[in-house]
Amino acid sequence: MMLLLSPTQFEAAFLKGRRFTFHGRAGLRGEGWIWLESGVGKVNIAATLAAFAKGRKLERVLLFGIAGMYPDAGLEMGDAALAGKEIQADLGIRDGGMKGLGFPTLALEGGVYHNRFPLDGAFTAELSKTLGLPIKTFLTRDMVSENPTEARQLSRKWEADLENMEGAAFAQTCLWLGLRGAELRAVSNLAGVRDKAQWRIRQAVERLEHHVLRIIGP
Repeated sequence: MMLLLSPTQFEAAFLKGRRFTFHGRAGLRGEGWIWLESGVGKVNIAATLAAFAKGRKLERVLLFGIAGMYPDAGLEMGDAALAGKEIQADLGIRDGGMKGLGFPTLALEGGVYHNRFPLDGAFTAELSKTLGLPIKTFLTRDMVSENPTEARQLSRKWEADLENMEGAAFAQTCLWLGLRGAELRAVSNLAGVRDKAQWRIRQAVERLEHHVLRIIGP
């Protein structure tokens, strides 16, 4: 069974299945997959994933949604990309993150993690080959960039390509629970540009539809 997650319902409006609810979250059941609305932000995605995974055997977990793009990402509006790793950019101290603070965010037998969390390498590589998508570095914050200067500074500091509000918590939770997780995002706007007249949300969701339907099959 593959679990699909998106922060909002509109990002998954193209999915068709049997409706259900899970702790107030909207859900759909399809052939070989289940979709849940996770809610926006790090706490929502982590809590939803951890609660639903308890007592269930999930073969793979895919988070998908829209994202803001940093100027040097090498992508265009509406393009999609997969996360090779996620950066938790607002945890710890401003210069040094959690490592600078002197504490790990997550410690497992396989390694210690501070602000950078890998997605499942094999699953991500498989999706990249199947869908023909690049693998990029994603950055997660509770508060999105409010202007282009802030966005450029974050991009350069963390060497990141796309900005979102859930991915690092998703990646961390997958690592902690031993889940094979991947993340797919489509570009809806330039990070730091708050004028929604310049956003291309519909175009980004159409791109998500194209790729997600290929992943789950007919």
